[in-house]
Amino acid sequence: MKAFVFIAAAFCATAATAQSTLPDLEGREIVVVTENAYPPLQFIDAQGQAVGWEYDAMAEIATRLNATVTYENISWDAMIPAVSEAQFDMGMTGITIREDRAEIVDFSDSYMTSEMVMLVRGDEDRFATAQEFAANEDLLMAAQPGTTPFYVGVYDVLDGNEANPRIQLMETFGATVQALRVGDVDLVLTDGTAGNGYVEASDGALKVVGEKLGTEDFGFIFPKGSDLVAPINAAIAEMRSDGTIDALNTRWFLEYKLGE
Repeated sequence: MKAFVFIAAAFCATAATAQSTLPDLEGREIVVVTENAYPPLQFIDAQGQAVGWEYDAMAEIATRLNATVTYENISWDAMIPAVSEAQFDMGMTGITIREDRAEIVDFSDSYMTSEMVMLVRGDEDRFATAQEFAANEDLLMAAQPGTTPFYVGVYDVLDGNEANPRIQLMETFGATVQALRVGDVDLVLTDGTAGNGYVEASDGALKVVGEKLGTEDFGFIFPKGSDLVAPINAAIAEMRSDGTIDALNTRWFLEYKLGE
């Protein structure tokens, strides 16, 4: 893994006053691991820079708490076990807050709620609902093992068999979308924020169909018992109340164009 250091900068003018009311971490370094494969939350942009909603949120959190952040990369399937073993201080990659995961890591409070959607090719006309997809045994979906889209695909779309051969397992979310684009699979399930980002960047090659399949809350993860949970929760709460989270949502989900 290759680490890179990101020294937090203020995202809005509220940070200076927030530092007087929030815990002071006295310059503490926080090592955060991420996948960089889940736009617009975190990804590598056209200039090769790691950017996204979560990076800006962490910059603001670090500024308010008087901390610095060092980032490292890891695959999704290794992330939760690595954080649970305290190899890193935190993990971020649009991680759904779930009871089974909370048995081995601590979660922050939710910083975002999203809804699961069906991402398909722009010319898809064989199905427009989860039921129609399930009824056509020739259709395949791609998913990362152990993710919320995987479990929604297994239990809410298909037959509950986690070994169903209609689910093609792939290492990264980006690989699932690429498989969809080239026709190796016919469906990718994702949260609405990432799905809309991919659609906007696809120039008509992708679209979202059907009804929402449910909601999910995202949180940062920590080793069990981490003393970072409380101060980061306090920063999230203040960012929500002073409008910073709304500003991040506007920037990354409305204004930012993937691929630029």
